[in-house]
Amino acid sequence: MNKNILIPIFAISILFITGCAKDVTVIIKDEPAVVRIVSFSKDLVPIFTKNCALSGCHVSGAKSPDLEADKAYTSLMGDKALVNVANPTASEIYLRLTGQLSPAMPMGKPSNPSNINGLILA
Repeated sequence: MNKNILIPIFAISILFITGCAKDVTVIIKDEPAVVRIVSFSKDLVPIFTKNCALSGCHVSGAKSPDLEADKAYTSLMGDKALVNVANPTASEIYLRLTGQLSPAMPMGKPSNPSNINGLILA
């Protein structure tokens, strides 16, 4: 592929990912409220990297969705649509994080690391 095409594609991808931010506060019973702006790339990706995008788990060639930093957003919002923006508490990712859908995630890690449940809802 031509390098001149890759640079604009990469730049647009970065702008798209960094442009994702919360604009509504979501308060769910028994979950810590998130009352600040949430950035997908700054807040969620580091949690995915530490707890999910590990060898044999949610990385390229392993279990879906691929939660590596450069693929997480597309994997969550893509064809399978693991995030339900109309009803966040019905999202597959939220149901797995809260143990309402088996297997609960993240496996072998503390439940709700870094308040990921509230951040995902936001």
